[in-house]
Amino acid sequence: MEHLRTVDDVMTHAAVSVDRETAFKDIVEALRMWGVSALPVLSEDGRVVGVVSEADLLLKEPGTGTAGVTTAGRLMTRPAVTVTKDAPLRAAARLMARGHLKRLPVVDCDGRLTGVVSRGDLLKVYLRPDADIGAEIREMIMCQLMPGGSGEVYVHVANGVVYLHGSLPEPALQDAVTRAAGTVPGVVDVKADFTVPAAA
Repeated sequence: MEHLRTVDDVMTHAAVSVDRETAFKDIVEALRMWGVSALPVLSEDGRVVGVVSEADLLLKEPGTGTAGVTTAGRLMTRPAVTVTKDAPLRAAARLMARGHLKRLPVVDCDGRLTGVVSRGDLLKVYLRPDADIGAEIREMIMCQLMPGGSGEVYVHVANGVVYLHGSLPEPALQDAVTRAAGTVPGVVDVKADFTVPAAA
């Protein structure tokens, strides 16, 4: 739980998928069996070419063919919205939010499926212990932002909310320290109250 930063850290590696020729009823059965709302559709070489969802199945118009011969290739939404396994968690969250998606296929550099990441997977980062979050913020501040040791910053974390207080050697550091703390995985909010030198 200490270093949840990229999609690879939280995704499900055993991804369920279908190919273009998978029939309507088989898609429905796979969705039910695996308890998911959408499945990646793969080409013959394992590349993600689309996604077929419950919504795609429900939008099939009566009279356009029987369910037995309607295939994933005809029903799928394309191109698929995908993410790479080295993408930051925030980037995956933004993609999901923009597309109103519940899950994303995870692909390698060639577009081949390597896993799936869901909204629930992205939320795992918020289960990170407060002590781990605090330790990372302290290390970041002392090693990267204030390596000389000037100033004194106290860090307290409760339920993912970071409380910062103390003294900083210059006003510009206040925003830098606050922003840096907010980038640490698992942080819900940052509240800062620093003493800084008055502007000349």
